[in-house]
Amino acid sequence: MVLSSEFLLKTQFLQVRERYKKPRRNRDEHPVVRSSLLHTPLSSRRVLRDFTALTNSVSHFPYDPRSEALDLSAIRMATRNLGGFLVLVLAFTICEAASVFQPISDSHRSAALELFAPVSGSFGSLEETYEALRTFEILGIDKKPDGSSTTCHSVEETVGSSSSTPKDLLYALRVNRILKCKVNEENFKGIVSMLKAAVNDASSLLDFYYSVGSLVLIKEQSSYADLLLDDADGIFHSIKALSQSDGRWRYSSNNPESSTYAAGLALEALAGVVSLASSEIDQSAIGTLKSDILKLFDSIEKYDDGAFYFDEKVVGARQHHGPLSTTSSVVRGLTAFASVTSGNLNLPGDKILGLAKFFLGIGIPGDAKDFFNQIDSLACLENNRQVKVNTVLGSDAPPLTVKLVRASVSGSKDVSIENLDLKFDKESASHFLDVLPKTVDVGKYLFVFEVVFHDSEHEKVYATGGRTQVPIFVTGVIKIDNTEIAILDSDLGSIETQKKLDLAGHNVVSLSANHLQKLRLSFQLTTPLGQVFKPHQAFLKLRHETKVEHIFVVGNSGKFEIVLDFLGLVEKLYYLSGSYDIQLTVGDSVMENSFLKAIGLIDLDLPEAPEKAARPPLQPIDPYSKYGPKAEISHIFRAPEKLPPKELSLTFLGLTVVPFIGFLVGLLRLGVNLKNFPSSTIPATFAFLFHLGIAAVLLLYVLFWVKLDLFTTLKALGLLGVFLLFVGHRILSHLASASAKLKSA
Repeated sequence: MVLSSEFLLKTQFLQVRERYKKPRRNRDEHPVVRSSLLHTPLSSRRVLRDFTALTNSVSHFPYDPRSEALDLSAIRMATRNLGGFLVLVLAFTICEAASVFQPISDSHRSAALELFAPVSGSFGSLEETYEALRTFEILGIDKKPDGSSTTCHSVEETVGSSSSTPKDLLYALRVNRILKCKVNEENFKGIVSMLKAAVNDASSLLDFYYSVGSLVLIKEQSSYADLLLDDADGIFHSIKALSQSDGRWRYSSNNPESSTYAAGLALEALAGVVSLASSEIDQSAIGTLKSDILKLFDSIEKYDDGAFYFDEKVVGARQHHGPLSTTSSVVRGLTAFASVTSGNLNLPGDKILGLAKFFLGIGIPGDAKDFFNQIDSLACLENNRQVKVNTVLGSDAPPLTVKLVRASVSGSKDVSIENLDLKFDKESASHFLDVLPKTVDVGKYLFVFEVVFHDSEHEKVYATGGRTQVPIFVTGVIKIDNTEIAILDSDLGSIETQKKLDLAGHNVVSLSANHLQKLRLSFQLTTPLGQVFKPHQAFLKLRHETKVEHIFVVGNSGKFEIVLDFLGLVEKLYYLSGSYDIQLTVGDSVMENSFLKAIGLIDLDLPEAPEKAARPPLQPIDPYSKYGPKAEISHIFRAPEKLPPKELSLTFLGLTVVPFIGFLVGLLRLGVNLKNFPSSTIPATFAFLFHLGIAAVLLLYVLFWVKLDLFTTLKALGLLGVFLLFVGHRILSHLASASAKLKSA
């Protein structure tokens, strides 16, 4: 189990700032304590500090003190319930329901209701139903979807059916343990003999797991007496025969591949055999199994933040499981076996703690199976039948004191604080230190904490994580004095121009220089206690009007000073004369008033660049500049040419109509008529279409003159031409045929 205990160093004038280092699962954090130390009385200066001191303990799991070193992985804000984790994993029959506080929150409950939403009043299979109900039970969700009547009916059918498999019976009995359905006692009696026979005939690990697990659940839910296994030793050795030398297990004797996930199933099955044994199991076999558990923990894997987990090795694709399900299986098996055996499991406390950290660091899984494995495993790590302690899910710790062993500047052996007990606030359940010595100045410190139990008997039950080292950044406002900028003569070193700067204000200086002169900038930095302060970064930047930049490091020799000799810098400056912006950057993680500030302009007069001198690099083009407004295009159209007189245009129009009039007159003189227009229906239709096509061509000419362009007109004329060719051929063929008949007559 994981027991949360929050450590705080509270303050009046100080604020908290957090910095996160995120290696893999976003849990490593480094706190920064802001301090307005200045000249206030040190007795009134307080440091607010919130951190997670992860310690661990194992009830009845004696630990090796050499292995209790613990990595601090989670640093959170003071409002979070964090702190030392005390891990307690032993002596509980089955992981019972637990009261849930932090770090399991309402977000988990909302996610559970969303992931385990029933469809048509059912969660699906009995396995899925059990996972949903078990999750609701652990999280204390009262307003869960109501499907108990349908589910109980399915449970009763499964328990009462002689054709049900041990797997179906196992999950039906698990569901029944939660819902307490009214299962007929006779049904239990009917399946006991079948399950016993299945145990005796089992040839695979899963056969043992489902059959033994079902018998254990019947023992809990029924008063039926004939449940004990007569040959428990033989069954124990049959399961043990599937184990491997590295602590992993095989699913069957025919399968050479070993599995870490199967090891968890085997431990659960063996725990069930021990609880159902009619006589005591051979203790030598129990001892051998404990050694196998230690070998299994030798293969455990670790994240950078101290979280431990089990991962499956190369196993068939059908039997492969991810780190979450594999670790969950081992935790369930380990806690189940520990609950039914006496003696101690000599497991390192940091690895038990690391398992809890692994489940807590996952966040909220988006898969129902993963969500169940996370919550169920945390519940297994939380409960203990012999010692009533709530931990992983965030309950209170046993009486203890958090002691600040020492605090010193990082990299220094000088101790600033030593042997101070943090005070405990019952209302906020937090430990805090309200006063710091006067010798504490801004900087990075290493605080060393340890947990001391009020009751010495607790040391036999819990394995603490030893001393926890926490990096603390005490920040403050750094004083900036004697800031000057000057132009010096290169030959004599005399000051030609010198100006004072107020870096806290907004004044900007304007300077000018040539290549025979120098630029000097100097300033001093002191801490609130008057000590010389050396920031991590101090840069001076010159930025030409063409956006070419040059950065120089400001040196520190008691005070910060930089001298730029322009004669030696002409090549670096690419012989670019003109205006340069001057920018000063001073920054540090403990300097609250770090700044990046434009302090002035300098107009440089540099010599002309030689032919072979280096050219300034091309400046990067802003990729978003192409989306900006474009330059306005100015265009003057050509003045229109002078038009002819109106009378001339009308005269020309009249001349163009004369040929058409002559055409009409010619038709009249020739005596054009419609006597030869076909009288038959089909020839008359083609004749009509032919004349209609001629009219369409004439109309197209008019449209071309009025609005259509040449290409559109030609396309339309091409279509009309094909149409006229077809109907004209038909009507002309008819006329030729009629004329031939007339001549022959």
